[in-house]
Parts: sequence; structure tokens; C-alpha cells
Amino acid sequence: MPIDSLVQGRLTQQAQNAVIGYFDVESIRFDVSLDRYEHAIRLSGRFLTSTEEAYDAIARRASRDGFITFFRSEGKEQVIYLVQGEMPAHRPRWRLAVALFVFTAISVFVTGGLMQSNAEGFSIDWKAGFSYAGPLLLILLAHELGHFFVGRRYRMAVSPPYFIPLPLSILGTLGAVIVMRAPPKNRKHLLQLGAAGPLAGLVFAIPLLIYGLLTSEVAPLPTDQTYLMEGNSIFYLAVKYLIFGQMLPSADGMDVFLNNIAFAAWAGLLVTALNLIPVGQLDGGHAAYTLFGQRIRPLTYVIIAALVVLAWRTQFWGWLLWAGLLFFFGQVHATPFDDLTPLDGKHKLLALFMLALFILLFAPNPLRIVQP
Repeated sequence: MPIDSLVQGRLTQQAQNAVIGYFDVESIRFDVSLDRYEHAIRLSGRFLTSTEEAYDAIARRASRDGFITFFRSEGKEQVIYLVQGEMPAHRPRWRLAVALFVFTAISVFVTGGLMQSNAEGFSIDWKAGFSYAGPLLLILLAHELGHFFVGRRYRMAVSPPYFIPLPLSILGTLGAVIVMRAPPKNRKHLLQLGAAGPLAGLVFAIPLLIYGLLTSEVAPLPTDQTYLMEGNSIFYLAVKYLIFGQMLPSADGMDVFLNNIAFAAWAGLLVTALNLIPVGQLDGGHAAYTLFGQRIRPLTYVIIAALVVLAWRTQFWGWLLWAGLLFFFGQVHATPFDDLTPLDGKHKLLALFMLALFILLFAPNPLRIVQP
């Protein structure tokens, strides 16, 4: 409902007090919408200092009058939005997080145990179950705790990691998610939050992959039975070449038969690559958004189309599922409170490195069934 003149006068004074010395106000508009807020105050004008310095001061002042501060770019104009209210309270659901982790651990243990079981019926190889579940859970847990600890370092309202069990599937899990209850302060914080997960996971995935490959056997591929072959990324091909001195699978039909540790590490790299797709609120989406801002939005449709084409070319129909998920959930980015302050040089290099990691780790055809 429209606000009366007395309230409008008070809000105008509060808004001007919050920005004085940092922003020269040219006009103020009331009852404008911003994201899910319908009654924001919009201030247009020009900044008198750097946006990073201005945000800290203005947000601190505005919070005293019960405002949440947003910096936005609209065309060539830089504007400030003030919204009365508080960010939603964060109540971590630790019991749920622990329960989901236990269920996921059981799921991947059973998956690993069935991989090496030679008995008929439902029989689990306990040693194989532990050799698969342990490395995979270590990689996934490191990934999610990387996000969690960086989020807590910058006082973001992040949830504990919620693991997603997927019993009797190829991997036994869909990974895990962390819920961000409120936006990060700026693009640097968003980038660090997104980068921490993949980098922490790779700290464990790469050594485990090397050890797993060194303890796996290179042998001729079977010609008289159906088998499942893992896909190659640029990075995975390079590691196999450095260890075995040849491209695998080779032209003469040789390949490495992954033990459970190697397969768990390969699965960890696959999950990392999927998280690095530069779309929406995936880790790669954070990196792309911090570099390019709203200009990155059309890339979402390009990637969705590319996944549909990839599904048709490789016959890996899981890409259609991913294309559908990205279409419905990948068009929303985690826009920071301060969406004006650009990345500095070292953070730009980090964002570019994350996008390069996606190219190196992405496997166009992750899994395929080979028939005789």
C-alpha cells in the first residue's frame, strides 16, 4: 500500500543519512520491487568512493534503522536499494545432515560391495565396500566442508552439508548440497565459497586417483562379454598417460581395469566436473557470475542445448536429465548484496582457473555400456 508523506519523509531522511559521504543522491523512489521484496527504496546517483568501501559503511549505517542494503547495476546506472526487514534466521538441521550422511555411507558401501562380489544373488564384498565408500565419502565430505568452512569464515548463513543417497545406482549417491540462506556480501566472497569445494575435494581425489591407478591392472578389454567403461576427461587421460606411458584405452585393445579406490576417485572427479558447469548456483556458475555478472545468463541456454546435443551424440541419456534440471533450476544466480564491486586481479585468476578446471575434468561420455 502507498506510504503517507510523514513516513516517506522519515524514510528519505534515514536513507540519506545512511549514504551521506559515500553516495551523491539524485533521486529516491519508494515502493519499488527488488527480487522477492516489494517495498524497497531505490536511490540513484553516483558513488563518491569505491563501491567496496561504500558498502561496508552504508550497510552498517542502514542496519541501525532496520534496512538491508543492496548494490545493483541497471544498465549503465549504479543504484542502491534499501529494504526494511531482516534476513531469515538460519537454523542448521544437524540431525538431518547426520542422518543423510549415514544413509549415503550405507548406500555407497553397498554399491562398492556389489561391484566386486562374485557370488550369486545379493551378496556384498565387505572389503570392496569399504575400499569404495571410504575414498568417495572422503572426497565428497572435503568438497562440502570446503564450502561450509569458507561460508562460516565470512559469516554467511550456510547449512551443513546434506548428502543425497541413491541406493543401487552406479555411484550410490548424487553427492551433497549446502543451502545458502542469504546472499554473500560481494563477488569475492561468492567466488571463494564456490571455489573452496572443488579445490578441497581435489586435494584428496587426485592422490587417491594416482594410488588407485598404480594398484589397478592393465589388461586386454574383453571381447566376449558386456562391460561398463568409464569416460575420459582431458585430466584423466593425462594422468593415465603419465602413469602407464600410453593412451588408454589403447588402439590394440588394452585398458586399465579400475579397482574400487580408483573408481571412487574417478567418481569424485566426475562429481567435481558436474559442479563446475558454469550455470546457476553450481560452483562453476558462481565463478562465471563473479567474472561476467548478469551477462552470463544467456550461457545457460547454450549449455542446456549443448547437453541435449551431447546426449544424442554419446547416447548417454543422463545429460537429458541434467539439461532438464538446469532449465528449471539453473537460471537463478546467487546475486551478492554488493553486486557492483568487481573482482580484483587474483580473484579473476581464481575464477578463470575454476572454469579451466571444468574443461579439464569434464567427461563428454561419462559411462557407456560396451557390448561384444
